[in-house]
Amino acid sequence: MKTYKIAVIGGDGTGPEVIAEAVKVMDAAAAKFGFKTDKTYFDFGGERYKRTGETLPDSAVEELKKFDAILLGAIGHPDVAPGILEKGILLKLRFALDQYINLRPVRLFPGVETPIKGKGPKEIDYVVVRENTGDAYTGTGGITMKGTPHEVAVQTAVYTRFQVERCLRYAFEYARKYGKKARGVGPENTVGLVGKTNVLTYIYDLWERAFHEIGKKDYPDIRRDYYHVDACCMWMVKNPEWFDVLVTGNMFGDIITDLGAITQGGMGIAAGGNINPEGVSMFEPIGGSAPKYTGQGVINPLAAICAMQMMLQTLGEEKAAQKVEDAVKYVTANKLKSLAAGKMGYSTSQVGDLVAEKVAE
Repeated sequence: MKTYKIAVIGGDGTGPEVIAEAVKVMDAAAAKFGFKTDKTYFDFGGERYKRTGETLPDSAVEELKKFDAILLGAIGHPDVAPGILEKGILLKLRFALDQYINLRPVRLFPGVETPIKGKGPKEIDYVVVRENTGDAYTGTGGITMKGTPHEVAVQTAVYTRFQVERCLRYAFEYARKYGKKARGVGPENTVGLVGKTNVLTYIYDLWERAFHEIGKKDYPDIRRDYYHVDACCMWMVKNPEWFDVLVTGNMFGDIITDLGAITQGGMGIAAGGNINPEGVSMFEPIGGSAPKYTGQGVINPLAAICAMQMMLQTLGEEKAAQKVEDAVKYVTANKLKSLAAGKMGYSTSQVGDLVAEKVAE
């Protein structure tokens, strides 16, 4: 029986509550599909920072490298200034563990409302592959003459061919394995590059050249499309059914995935993975720590459960991952009144129970 070493970081606010339900469902899947999880819990987050003044100890990264995956709740504390925890924990782990892919499924589940009129689960069903370690997020730049009328701020977007190519290859491989044709819901597997070649003529020239060179040579079975990012945003609302796998840089990916999240029902269902295909990956619900709901048992845990489902898929437990996804779809279609906190018709733990029970069937 295979055992996976899982690092569990509950984080801040309602993070520990939703992660508890994700772990509950994970345990049900493990029992059903014949694998084990060896879980180790870490207290990285706002409360620890308030006590110790440290976000992430120097030893943490080396320790986390020994795990098969990381399951994260949420980072963000009302008593800690914005940016301290996010940079000190989230970004530090992404860069230190070289989690160069941010994977964000945009899938509308049955029974979930979308603000897009006339669209349903068949139309809203695609994935965004966001490059996760480059762009303006590297911190290249600075401020001079701060606080004066002549203040200058520079923050430079930086990409190497190596970063671009490995992200593109991941997107092509993902499309080949999980694209619409591979899932039996479309005529072909497609990767669409989202860029801005008419203005960002250096960075997205690199992306576009690499995209077509790699695609033509190594992935001739995958259709290639290109979308300017502003047009892509319009089509995500007007014609989401056009998309299969989208691939883009860090900043554009950050923006369009939040647009995608609201079309799939909001942050209560949106999950993501920070992935190093050759190393340790970290999975998390996209919504924040929601501190005003802490301890009330009303927060929606489905995004955390879906993040755990992505973790199982990435670890290679395909059947278990599919069972969890099917269980979540059953619960959204047949049980929940709403995805909003306090309006689900069930408590946080009861929603976890519903999914776990369906997985165990």
